[in-house]
Amino acid sequence: MFKKILIANRGEIAIRVHRACVELGIPTVAIYSEADRTALHVRVCDEAYCVGPAPSRESYLNMDRILEVARITGADAVHPGYGFLSENAEFAERCAAQGITFIGPNTKAIRVMGNKTTSRVAAAEMGVPLVPGMKENLRDEAHAMEWAQKIGLPLMMKAAAGGGGKGMRMVTRMEDVPGAFRAARAEALASFNDEAVYLERYIESPRHVEIQVLGDKHGNIVYFPERECSIQRRHQKVIEEAPSTLVDPEMRKAMGEAAIKAARSVDYDSAGTVEFIVSGKTKEFFFLEMNTRLQVEHPITEMVTGVDLCKEMIKVAYGDPLPFTQEDIHLDGHAIECRIYAEDPDNNFLPTPGKIIGLRVPGGPWVRDESGMYEGLDVPIHYDPMLSKLVVWGSTRERAITRMLRALGEYAVKGIKTTIPFHARVIGSESFAEGDFDTHYIDNHFRPADAARPMPHEDIAQIAAAIQVYRQDKHKAQHMLGGHPDRPETSPWKQSGRVQR
Repeated sequence: MFKKILIANRGEIAIRVHRACVELGIPTVAIYSEADRTALHVRVCDEAYCVGPAPSRESYLNMDRILEVARITGADAVHPGYGFLSENAEFAERCAAQGITFIGPNTKAIRVMGNKTTSRVAAAEMGVPLVPGMKENLRDEAHAMEWAQKIGLPLMMKAAAGGGGKGMRMVTRMEDVPGAFRAARAEALASFNDEAVYLERYIESPRHVEIQVLGDKHGNIVYFPERECSIQRRHQKVIEEAPSTLVDPEMRKAMGEAAIKAARSVDYDSAGTVEFIVSGKTKEFFFLEMNTRLQVEHPITEMVTGVDLCKEMIKVAYGDPLPFTQEDIHLDGHAIECRIYAEDPDNNFLPTPGKIIGLRVPGGPWVRDESGMYEGLDVPIHYDPMLSKLVVWGSTRERAITRMLRALGEYAVKGIKTTIPFHARVIGSESFAEGDFDTHYIDNHFRPADAARPMPHEDIAQIAAAIQVYRQDKHKAQHMLGGHPDRPETSPWKQSGRVQR
């Protein structure tokens, strides 16, 4: 196994990678900016080196300095986490040139799947269904109008090198196409230094469903049960769950096989995610993009399959074959993840940097908090405001919802505003409980004031949910045992001996 791994990231993902390395017996090297000098990942890793000032381009994106730290520490591998340099083919190539393993896929996969137009071409050649649209970039406004008329309304203008909702414009009227083209191209250039944009059909009642894949250097690739990521704010995921309420076993298999095809188009050999947009009306699914890295929401897949994706990613990077086949991967229960941000839901989700003066972290069975927080931490304004990921597991979706509400009720961060109250309102809503949502859910259901307002009688709501689960169990027991649910001798707790988790 690797002698030492440099973790080229910060915050909770740096700590997640460090923990995987500890369990594999591998020493770790942390890097940090001057703004992150007191960050938790700096404290927990075996070594830590400053790589520059607060701005990312001068620190976490500073390839020269990061590779210098790898050299002087003797690190023979670099794990990029997500964001920053995780999908940068040049960085992967520079690591290889210095004899350092980049813990991620081959550079062909990074380059092809890192561009939305080339990834669509690769997926289409393998027979993966695509949203009707372009496989090339728009040249000018006239070209945009020509393609808009071919595709039909409504449609989406998208940055070819985009992500996170940047460089995207929805168009519902033909006369708006030129303006959308100019705006999307300008935002794409500012965000990605690449003004290329293209058009595709807009899917009504869209659901965002993704498939985790894992490949090795021996040609083996497997897929995992899907993740539902439709609860989004400004095209950014905020709540994820596995499995999806929309997907049945037949559809799961079809999506998994399509994801494998997309991965094989670039000889994929690491952890990655194939994202699909799904029509909530017809259940048709279409290839959206492939992320060639570990996803923020990977813990929910780990919770429902028992596979440590971070550790497996490290092992396949070293050259180990996958220790399991597709037949070994099974879905067990339900998991939900809430991304906790240092943001003010009552003020259009603006970032709220500052000092954390008090912290109470939720615990209990099947509750997992992926965090970089501690009391006294100064949350900087320079980076993504995500503080932690709260993840729970339950044997059913109803139990997972009840557990998440309980955990959110325990979670307390003092000194700065966070999105915890917002998550409680979403998870506690009737529409979420019924699985009745799409990617417009937040815009359609929550005004800024609603997002921050604590859920009324939250404790009563949790008790009511628990009672509902109990009643469901009693009726299931009655059906199975043929008795009356109110008679003690037919109690599922007495008769079945099942462990309820």
